[in-house]
Amino acid sequence: MNRRNCWICKMCRDESKRPPSNLTLEEASQWAQSFEKLMATKYGLVVYAAYLKMEHSDENIKFWMACETYKKIASQRSRISRAKKLYKIYIQPQSPREINIDSSTRETIIRNIQEPTETCFEEAQKIVYMHMERDSYPRFLKSEMYQELLKTIQPDNS
Repeated sequence: MNRRNCWICKMCRDESKRPPSNLTLEEASQWAQSFEKLMATKYGLVVYAAYLKMEHSDENIKFWMACETYKKIASQRSRISRAKKLYKIYIQPQSPREINIDSSTRETIIRNIQEPTETCFEEAQKIVYMHMERDSYPRFLKSEMYQELLKTIQPDNS
């Protein structure tokens, strides 16, 4: 996400900036009802990713989104290439954006990427999702970022 183009970043720097007009208070408020509702919306993903970046744990959402894209790859050749990239970026020990998964899940992935299927990262994706839901999501809901966003999109009472 390019910081110059990110409306969340602009909003945090300049209070006169407004979120997209099609983001409603109703949608943003629903994010507090469940993690699933947050993750199911376009702006929910964007805002949550921006929060995780501020928290220095955006590798989780990036991995989760990369897995969602990976599952849609039809070509075996493309799947092999993408599986190797995902491994190098997120799974390999000491990788640039290493995610927090157990060693047995990591070993299963290593075996599976030799002939990857659309589900070879599924267990790791579930673990990452659980980390985000249990750890980061409650902090997100209490964060200044989310609270300010809700205030910014409050309907005018005048």
